[in-house]
Amino acid sequence: MLADLLKRDRAEILDRWFDLILQSYPADSAQFLRQTQKQFANPVGYTIAREIGLILDSLLDGASPDADLSASLDRIIRIRSVQEFTASQAVGFVFRLKSIIHELAKRLPDSDRCEAELREIDTRIDRLALMAFDVYVKCREEICEIKVNEFKRQTSALVRRLNPDLGCSDLSDKSEQTKGL
Repeated sequence: MLADLLKRDRAEILDRWFDLILQSYPADSAQFLRQTQKQFANPVGYTIAREIGLILDSLLDGASPDADLSASLDRIIRIRSVQEFTASQAVGFVFRLKSIIHELAKRLPDSDRCEAELREIDTRIDRLALMAFDVYVKCREEICEIKVNEFKRQTSALVRRLNPDLGCSDLSDKSEQTKGL
């Protein structure tokens, strides 16, 4: 019963969810992301819109969070993890779907009867949010690793420029000695 309503109102759910996600961006960015839905003109807006559609379809089909949902989350979270969002802001968009679904459920004449269905969807959204947080942490770890490796590369290049008579093996020996510090 609830699933039928949600599938019927899929376009409305996606529009409202996309708008709620865009509210987390500055006004001018949100306006741009909303206006242009072309893959190459606006890859961020396009990716978010496409992936939330895939996520919603999986949730409405009764899928539990799996690799397909993880891939969709990864594409959205990768974008949000490099932007100036806290962890809760980056993954909070998942929870916003709950409020939309609860609002739509109230439209049903006997909305009390769909309580079990609503709890099941809430549980799936909660699991999805936990997956999103895991993806966010993984992305942030990758970013930190990239920054550390870049710092090491720059430091190594600087040391080579300052000490041109040192060979590569001397540098690697010295870096091995400093690891224990």
